[in-house]
Amino acid sequence: MNQGETILRFNKVFFAHGNNKPTIDEINFSIKQGSKITLMGQNGAGKSTIFNLITGVLKPSSGVINIGIGITVAMAKQVISRDSFHLTVREFFQNCFKDKIYDIDPKIDKVLEVVNLVADKDKVIKSFSGGQQARLLLASAIIQNPDLLLLDEPTNNLDKDGIAHLTKFLIDYQKTCIVISHDANFLNAFTQGVLYLDVFTRKIEQYVGNYFDLLVEISARIERENRKNAQLAKRIQENKEKSNFFANKGGKMRLVAKKMRKKVEEMEEAKVNVRKEDKTIRFFVIPFQKDIGGEILSITSFSAVKNHKQVQCKTNISLRRGERLLLTGNNGSGKTTLLESLASKEAKGAKIAPNVRIGYYRQDFSTLDFNDTVYQSFSSVAEDLSEGEIRSLAAGFLITNDLMYAKIGSLSEGQKGLVSFARLVMQKPGLLILDEPTNHINFRHLPIIASALNKYDGAMILVSHIPEFIQQIRIDKTLSLTVD
Repeated sequence: MNQGETILRFNKVFFAHGNNKPTIDEINFSIKQGSKITLMGQNGAGKSTIFNLITGVLKPSSGVINIGIGITVAMAKQVISRDSFHLTVREFFQNCFKDKIYDIDPKIDKVLEVVNLVADKDKVIKSFSGGQQARLLLASAIIQNPDLLLLDEPTNNLDKDGIAHLTKFLIDYQKTCIVISHDANFLNAFTQGVLYLDVFTRKIEQYVGNYFDLLVEISARIERENRKNAQLAKRIQENKEKSNFFANKGGKMRLVAKKMRKKVEEMEEAKVNVRKEDKTIRFFVIPFQKDIGGEILSITSFSAVKNHKQVQCKTNISLRRGERLLLTGNNGSGKTTLLESLASKEAKGAKIAPNVRIGYYRQDFSTLDFNDTVYQSFSSVAEDLSEGEIRSLAAGFLITNDLMYAKIGSLSEGQKGLVSFARLVMQKPGLLILDEPTNHINFRHLPIIASALNKYDGAMILVSHIPEFIQQIRIDKTLSLTVD
């Protein structure tokens, strides 16, 4: 297929999960060969659903999806399925193909080089860090050499070098790709067009240019629509006043009044539904556990990874109320492993004061029971809150009543993140442990989350690869797990 030809078209595609309200409503868009497109929208708007419709995992309730003859599609999901955790690297890549590939090792070597990852092919997936798993996900799509590459939040868990490497790959990429991401700077490095999925209308708006161009165009459109509505409102008011005047005259004047009222109705219908901006979560506070004081955490030694081997390192870290520790290090250096051991109070070389309640935000959301409903998940940590108070708090995180009885496992990754933050508010922890809390979260929410963390009065340990996010939070101490 030649460059510039349409390889994918959605024509009035409608999709709804079961009997619930539609996820997407008669959307239309087309993608040309060789283009690099961003798919954007609020958490839970249905972006991943669109990817699953493209790959055929889901079928549209109505409408038609046309994919060019012979066009191959591969997708890198947001997270590796837990069902794949027991697989070796070799088995993981072999599962990307319907038929057995007998010379797969050289292909694996080549694609791992593309994503800048060194990995033993006999190593199981579960043993890799979140950032390394993100690179494996990307490699699993690239190894298929598809005509259409779909990337769902590919920068999640990647360190600075990983994001730079991925950005260069996409700039140089000669085929077609569609990327879901909330990282505006990353997207603007390569994006040529934007598909914007409006969470309110459930429709796609297609724009040319990058995300910054999209914001300018939307702002101009909203201004035009507001101006048109203001003009209509003025004319409507004038006609209402005239209609009332003629109606009071009686006789034939009542017919004139009736015609004017009809005209008012027509002008009311002509009003433009001004595009609603994405909602942001409400500002929130994470309460601090009141019944503890003094030293909350001390770390005298920790395990790190050097040349794929664990090494023991000495340090002298102490955290009291209001103090924050930033953990740094490249993907695979052992940050998540250290956080897990601290959260379970089993870390060698670390001591947490008795009775300290730990609020742990895991990057893979494994602190959540995916079989629980959202309400059950909240109730399990909100013993002193009424149902009304739980619902009110949840609404501030855009968890609406229609989601309260949905299973955690059915939520989008971004919604799972918002549920996790709401749970932290309900838990009132004395020690807050945060492992990549920006992953999957709409960038509009991040300043609000950073503000809440910056105001938190307890002790905090943070891992994040997003410098702009870290800069908004006061950091008192830093511990690097990158061993020289």
